[in-house]
Amino acid sequence: MGLTSAWAISSDMTLCGRFSVVGSCWLPQVAALLLCFALSGYAQAADTAADTVENTAENTTRFVDEAFSSPTKADFLWITAALQPTIRQILDHDLRVARLPYWRQGKRTAWVLNEVGKEMPITIGVVVDDGRIERVRVLAYRESRGWEVQSANFLRQFVGARLGEQQRLDRSIDGIAGATLSVRAMTRVSRLALWLHQEAMKKAVTP
Repeated sequence: MGLTSAWAISSDMTLCGRFSVVGSCWLPQVAALLLCFALSGYAQAADTAADTVENTAENTTRFVDEAFSSPTKADFLWITAALQPTIRQILDHDLRVARLPYWRQGKRTAWVLNEVGKEMPITIGVVVDDGRIERVRVLAYRESRGWEVQSANFLRQFVGARLGEQQRLDRSIDGIAGATLSVRAMTRVSRLALWLHQEAMKKAVTP
């Protein structure tokens, strides 16, 4: 039932109310109208989810295209049990996927990873060139607060970062008031991308 139907029901209910405000004729109309609004809400939520998926895919394609000078096909890194301890050290949880897609040309790799900020996953793109972060982008931000992590000034802090001791960045990342958890998620993903880059390069030289 669309908005046109909702308007028709609303108009009919108003006419019925002119003749009998307390009559039973308006009860089915109210129920139908409420159902229409509920279905409309579900439809809007579904449309929003579909738009988010579509936008994320478009942003990912654009991010990968901009990372390399020529078209690059995705490769996959298998997330084996042997990799999980280090992943857990970086993320504070396991990576619950069998394999991760990534893109590589020479010593440059691109990664698209999801990590929860406060409540919702943030989709983050990271380009690593020869062991240093070249670029970080937020491809989809779903939290209700903390949008500042998408700003160029914040993201610029990651450029040039390497992994130091205990798989930590070799520099501090300034936080953002009201976006502490999102900042931490961005930092964890940056660390993970640098480490995954190392694993991908090992794979590249393995005969």
